[in-house]
Amino acid sequence: MFNSKPIELNDEDLRYLHLLAKQYPTIERASSEIINLQAIMNLPKGTEHFVSDIHGEYASFRHVLKNASGVIKDLIDRVFGNTMRECEKKALATLIYYPEKKLAIVEKTETDINDWYRIILHRMIIMCKAASSKYTRSKVRKALPKNYSYIIEELLHEEDTTVGSGDKQQYYDEIIETIIRLYRANDFIIEMAHLIQRLAIDRLHVIGDIYDRGRDACKIMDMISNYHSVDIQWGNHDISWIGAASGCKALICNVIRIQARYANLDTIEEAYGINLIPLATFAMEKYENDPCEKFMPSVAENILLSEKEISLIAKMHKAITVMQFKCEAQIIKRNPNFNMDDRILLEKINYEDGTIEIEGNKYKLNDTEFPTIDPKDPTAFTPEELDVLEKITVSFVKNEKLQSHVRFLFTHGSLYTIFNSNLLFHGCLPMNEDGTLKEVNFRGEKLKGRAYFDAIDRTIREAYFNVRNVEEKNRCLDETWYMWCGCDSPVFGKVKMTTFERYFIDDKDAHKETRNPYYLMRDNETVCDAIMTDFGLDPTCSHIINGHVPVQVTKGEKPVKANGKLFVIDGGFAKAYQKVTGIAGYTLIYNSHGLVLVSHEPFESVEVAVREEKDILSSTVEYQYSNNRILVADTDTGRDIKNRIWELEKLLYTYNKGLIKEKII
Repeated sequence: MFNSKPIELNDEDLRYLHLLAKQYPTIERASSEIINLQAIMNLPKGTEHFVSDIHGEYASFRHVLKNASGVIKDLIDRVFGNTMRECEKKALATLIYYPEKKLAIVEKTETDINDWYRIILHRMIIMCKAASSKYTRSKVRKALPKNYSYIIEELLHEEDTTVGSGDKQQYYDEIIETIIRLYRANDFIIEMAHLIQRLAIDRLHVIGDIYDRGRDACKIMDMISNYHSVDIQWGNHDISWIGAASGCKALICNVIRIQARYANLDTIEEAYGINLIPLATFAMEKYENDPCEKFMPSVAENILLSEKEISLIAKMHKAITVMQFKCEAQIIKRNPNFNMDDRILLEKINYEDGTIEIEGNKYKLNDTEFPTIDPKDPTAFTPEELDVLEKITVSFVKNEKLQSHVRFLFTHGSLYTIFNSNLLFHGCLPMNEDGTLKEVNFRGEKLKGRAYFDAIDRTIREAYFNVRNVEEKNRCLDETWYMWCGCDSPVFGKVKMTTFERYFIDDKDAHKETRNPYYLMRDNETVCDAIMTDFGLDPTCSHIINGHVPVQVTKGEKPVKANGKLFVIDGGFAKAYQKVTGIAGYTLIYNSHGLVLVSHEPFESVEVAVREEKDILSSTVEYQYSNNRILVADTDTGRDIKNRIWELEKLLYTYNKGLIKEKII
């Protein structure tokens, strides 16, 4: 027993226990909580859902969240088995994913809608029971919709009428009949569908790159911001937007440039309401007679733009790109420790013959129209450029919606996360060619591995939150930019970023970007063990989960590496990658039975999913099942609960010994 032998308590322990006693003022309250927590420890662990590299693809991401990467379909199969036809299972799954849209179709096609309601309501109740079975009543109660919480709670604890007399069966039947009679069935089904979605996943992990390429990053951030339990590991594109919101002009240019490249300026102008008129006016004036052929946007098939609109985007694209190169050059000059002087390419151009020399190779430029560049001082801004940059910067920094989303990225995000013995980070660790962690000179200190990650995380936060020391804030902003494209950035992971070369040089040899040795060594089990050890994890029972570099399935690449110790779950959510990857993304599920890696085929549309009851075609790529079912006691939450139980047992000891008096209310 906890009080079978003396417990040594110091003054600090007693001060803490006096505070704890305010929450548990009696022996009965403390004992009851211990019993409750001890019981929770023996529940199955909740299901975790890992996604990565969403890149603005809202429809696909939303569907993956709604079907929980197949968790809900598997639950239907497990609950109903052979008692339901496959077509009925598909219909039920679609109803749970998109209840509003599916109900609108059913109401037009069902000849006896009330009978359909009775059947579906009973099935939804069974599904809710199954989805809630691994949680405490208290946790389920908190998840219930307010309008129908009492009714749903009653139905969830309906007696099994196959055993005993079933005294309350008439009571439960009457609830269903009354719901139908009062025309509340639709609302009730919708709320239950959302509850099943909510209970299917206990925690969502987003392993970076919410932003860029796709059109709907803002919608994705709205959706994630309202998710019940989520953490985010920043990707390089997320850090770009964080830096832009913090006021880094180079990253503001970068954000606009990427949106222009994919004809997604609506993300900035419409979704966030940021004013780009100063840039558009400037671009039309300075590049009026320039066709800007190399800056024509990549327009998705479903986006309808006129030639005039495309031409304007191309001019804005080129204007902001040139400004970005100037901003970046000035950052590099301010920070010689970045060792990036070779990337000040505007100063390497021979403006007379239209050539550039890079790393000893001379290339002909495919575009020599630079109306805003002074060959004598190529990185200097014109007064008009400075005016445009200042106005756009104010728009980014003062935009309430963007700032709200970035705040969420800070409160729920970080450079890495350790959760239930899994190490989650987006990109890589700077590494030497022999597989050892590279020491990086950061702010005068030599850092590597976790220590380097922690220093970067603090710097990015300071770039945003430091409002008192302008000099220090600007230094942090420069370092945030470095994380976008610097050779020792763990979210970039390449020797250099060849943005300039891809725009202005046709020779593809100049476009090559050499990856950090991490990407060659991460299939080595010993290397992965060393990484996990550096982050304080036990390599025998831990995993690394990455995104960032798409798995090229068409070339035979595998997402599971290092003998099952590392998972890469960037499989191509972004449509721009799917021709290369051959699939539409990987997701990972970690439930009480183990890890399941799932691959997805491209998502057509919500309309097709509802009308044809056509889910994303998914297949299990890899699974690692545990010999014993994983309980809450085996998780990080379980560790915290054990500590809490021990604190409460010490409180009981003080009550029994008279060291603290009970407060009977």
